[in-house]
Parts: sequence; structure tokens; C-alpha cells
Amino acid sequence: MREEILTVKELAKYLKMDEHTVYRLARKGVLPAAKIGGEWRFKKDLIDKWIEEKSLSKSSKNNR
Repeated sequence: MREEILTVKELAKYLKMDEHTVYRLARKGVLPAAKIGGEWRFKKDLIDKWIEEKSLSKSSKNNR
């Protein structure tokens, strides 16, 4: 099975956020990303895991 790799544009659409925000988060190391040939790329499964971790940490903070 092939891993799904997303571009900045595809990820912005997937996350429903601005492309500039995706670039900024990738540069800061907030999003799991790799720069390949000068272009940012994102593994969809790692993005999904990142979202899940963010959701879990947010809910645990709310339960304090």
C-alpha cells in the first residue's frame, strides 16, 4: 500500500486552513513535514496522527 503524500495546497484544503499557515507551521516544525526538492511534503497518516495527538492533549487540558 502506498503512503499518501500531500502538497501544501492539498494539506491546506484538508485542514481547512490558509496555505501560508501551513508553510509557517511546517517551517516552525509544528507539523510533521519534509522538504523535498525545495517543496514541503506531508505524509497524510502522520498528519492524522498529529491531529489526534493535538485533540487528545487539548481534551486532557480541559479535564484538569
